[in-house]
Order: sequence, then structure tokens, then C-alpha cells
Amino acid sequence: MLALKYLLMILGIGLFGSAGALVAYDIFLSEQLRRLLARSKTGEPGAEVGTLAHRPFRPMRVRLALQLAAAGTLTLLVTESIVMIPDGAAGVRVSQISGARPGTLYPGVHLITPLVDSIAIYDTREQVYSTLASENPKQKGDLLTVQAREGLNIGLAVAVRYRLDPKRLDSIHANLPQPVGEQVVAPVVSTIYRQLAPNYITREIFATKREELRTKAAEAITARLASDGILVREVLLRDLQLPAEYAKGLEGLLLKEQENERLGTEQEIKQKEVRIAELEAEAQKSRDVKQAEGQAQVRVLQAKAEADAMQYTLPLKQKQIEQTKLEAQARKEATLQNAEAAAQAKIIDSKAEVERQKNLTEAEANRIRVTAAADAERMKYEASVLKQNPMLIQKIIAERLSDKLQIMMVPMDGRNFFANDVMRSAFSGVTGGNNNGSNDGSDDPAPAPTATAAARKPQRRP
Repeated sequence: MLALKYLLMILGIGLFGSAGALVAYDIFLSEQLRRLLARSKTGEPGAEVGTLAHRPFRPMRVRLALQLAAAGTLTLLVTESIVMIPDGAAGVRVSQISGARPGTLYPGVHLITPLVDSIAIYDTREQVYSTLASENPKQKGDLLTVQAREGLNIGLAVAVRYRLDPKRLDSIHANLPQPVGEQVVAPVVSTIYRQLAPNYITREIFATKREELRTKAAEAITARLASDGILVREVLLRDLQLPAEYAKGLEGLLLKEQENERLGTEQEIKQKEVRIAELEAEAQKSRDVKQAEGQAQVRVLQAKAEADAMQYTLPLKQKQIEQTKLEAQARKEATLQNAEAAAQAKIIDSKAEVERQKNLTEAEANRIRVTAAADAERMKYEASVLKQNPMLIQKIIAERLSDKLQIMMVPMDGRNFFANDVMRSAFSGVTGGNNNGSNDGSDDPAPAPTATAAARKPQRRP
């Protein structure tokens, strides 16, 4: 809507400009034509002058200019009828005929009667009116001084947060002076504080009844301004400025009062310490008495308990003695039985040991007999073998002499032996037995084996 307003405004101004430019252009053409006609009367006319002389004068386009001016005027009137109320504000429609009209125009677009109505816009946001307690060139505000009951002047720094009631803007516009903050709020605040301050003395305003003064002033200011359509949010009393001499005297008085209060507090502390000492002494005395009484009662109870215990102790001791005797008798009998059992066990162990030795002796004799028979049988077999093969003696002796000799048994005639040629070439330098010999008195036609010795290669041990 705001863009439409500006567009209509530009259009109206353009129409007015077009009407003026049209009239100016027609006047310019008329003047040019008259000048050319004047020149034609005094001198020789040229071709252009002759042509213009035969053309009739065109009338000015006044009607078209008036139409454009009327359209521009109408457009501007439409533009003036559109009013924008910004956020945080409200407006009052003011008629040139009847004055302020009832009702409030809230933020947004509104239509009014152009050339008859106008809009008075008021800020409806919260505003702050503040005063100063003393002259200060760095701060802006009115100086507010009041008189206490003694007649001393006191400077007050007051801050009032208020806002205009949007529903009563027509009444505010019609009845209150403008601006409202300076013409209405400021006089009301200063008047109420000056009326209430004489009810208190300076010291009360400064110390004890400062909040009471602020509360009463806030209530009175709120009620007074509310009747005029001004809503008060909060009234603050920020600072007080006392007269210089009174401030010094009050400071000394406060110091003396503080000293008096300090002394009174120290005296109370001392009295409390004395009282605490007395109470501690009484408490210790009571504790000692109770402790003595408790110890006496404990001794009495212990004596009674010992007397009662003696009545049961003697029979118990007798029973313990009898039980000890019985236990000793039982241990004695158990010892005798254990000794008899140990003796019988030793006898049994001795018999078992004799029997075991006997069995071992018989087993050893039997082993010797069997070993001897086996050795005799083995020697018989060895003698028989040695008798048949005398070369075995040499083999055995060679093996016993050195572990570096390797002994092999081969047939003497070399028949039926696949490695005969190999053995001959390997051991050609080694003296062997007689290959053509034979065993005398032997009926076995098979050739007797012969022993061939060679140096055994040492085995590589890992």
C-alpha cells in the first residue's frame, strides 16, 4: 500500500509537470512564430519564413493541459487520502471542521478525507521522564529539589516510566498540552514529591522511610496521570542529594552510632561469653556428678554380679574338677590301648618284614639260577659259533679295540655277493684273510665268511 501511495504521488507530479511542459512548449512555438513574422516584414523573407507565413497559428493546448493538471490533482488527492501509521505509534483523525474525531488509528494503512482530515501521530511506546538530584552538565534532565520537615533542600533523582493510553488519544490530543512529557508528566512528578517530602524529616527520607516515600509518590503519580490517559509503569527513586553541611553532620552521627552499636555488640558478646562460661561450668559440674553416680552404681552392680556369680561358680568348679578327673582317666585308658595297639602293630610289621626278606631271598636265588643257566647256555652257543667261525673272535676284538672301525662279514669266495667288485676296489690295499683257505675237518661245503675291516668315518653329531 505504501508503494501504491508513492506511485500515485509520482504519477500526480508527472501529470502536473506534463501540463506545465505542454503549455510552455506552445508558448515557445508562438514566440518563435511571431519573431519570424517580424523578421519577414523588415527584410527579405526566406523559404522557411514564407512557408511559416502561409501556415495558420495553432491555438494553445490549454484544455489538454487543464485535463492533465486535473488528473494530477486527483492523483495527489488520492495520495493524500492514504495514511501510514508506523509500529509503536497510534494516530488521531483531526478534522478541519469538527476537530479531533473519536477513535484511534492503530499501526497500518488508513484512508482519510483529503484536505479536510489530518492525522496527529503519537508515540505509544514506553517513555522515561527523569530528573537530576544535582547540577550535572554531563547529564540532561530537570533538577528536582524538595524540602523536608526541617526546611532542608534535598535533591531527588527520579525516573518515571510511562506510556500514552491508545484508547484515549483523542482526549489527550484535545485536552492536554504538547509535548505531554514536558508539559504534563514533569509538573505532576515534581508537585507530588514536593507535597509528600514535608511529611518526613531528612534522616527518614535518606534512610528509614525512603521506600515509603517512593511508594506513596508512585501511587499518587499513577492516579493523577491515569485520569489524563497516561499509564505509569514504574516510578523509581534513583538517588538523593543531601545538603553538604547536613551530609557531613549526618556522616559524623552515623559514625558515632556505628561506634555505639559496635560497643553494644562487643558488650553483648562479652556477656554472652560469661554466660557461656557459667553454663559450661554448670554443665561440667553436672557431668561430674552424673559420672560419679554412674561409677558408684556400676560398682554396686559389679559387686552384686560377683556375689550372684559365686553362687553358681562353686558347683561349676566342682563339676569342672570331676570332669578333669574323668578326662585324665579316659586319656590314661586311651594311652594304654594305643600302646597295646602299637605293640601288636610292630609285631605284625616284624613278621611281614621277615616274610618279605624270605621272599626276596628266594627270588634272588631263583634269579641267579636262571641267569647262570642262561649264561651257560649262551656260552655254549657262543663256543659252538666260534668253533664254526673262528674269524668272529677277530671281529669282536677289533670292535673292542676301537669304535672307529667298521666290520663287515662277506663270503670268502665272493660268490653270490653283488658288491664283491666294489669291495675289492675299495679295500685292495687292506690285508684280508685267506680267500682260498677252507675249514679242516668241516663237512659244510658253504664258504665261510671272512671279516673285512675298514676305517670308520667319524659320524657327525648334531
